[in-house]
Amino acid sequence: MNPRFCHLLAVASWVSGFTNSALHSSFTFWVPLCGHRQVDHFFCEVPTLLRLSCVDTHPNELTLLATSSIFVLIPLILILSSYGAIARAVLRMQSSTGLQRVFGTCGSHLMVVSLFFIPIMCIYLQPPSGSSQDHGKFIALFYTVVTPSLNPLIYTLRNKDVRGAVRRLVGW
Repeated sequence: MNPRFCHLLAVASWVSGFTNSALHSSFTFWVPLCGHRQVDHFFCEVPTLLRLSCVDTHPNELTLLATSSIFVLIPLILILSSYGAIARAVLRMQSSTGLQRVFGTCGSHLMVVSLFFIPIMCIYLQPPSGSSQDHGKFIALFYTVVTPSLNPLIYTLRNKDVRGAVRRLVGW
């Protein structure tokens, strides 16, 4: 990858993220809030704020669904297709140790990708009115606390020394 393409990817990431945030923020600011105006969640997410509205939020929900589909499904499809290409290349290899090494590396990364993308899809790829509040809180807590906490553990358990230390700690 040349530096110009790398810079282009970084700029595209920043611009698309800013545009997505600005779009949702402006749509959310125009929605009148009713009742107690107390957010029953750990943090202010768009689906949670839409639940406080006393008007029809269907256009907001459709916008959220469309942009979430773009920002969640496209990266997921790209990741899975790249791993499909890796799997095809690996299956042609003759070395069993090479196969184990590649699948160990890819397996841990796919586990982290799954831990991140599955809760995100459960939150953002469904209408906010269709899910329970407590269910949304648990999923949000999972992808903001549990997944980042498990990442170091998942990646470090690939190291033989770390695995040995964990086994001694657990008593195996």
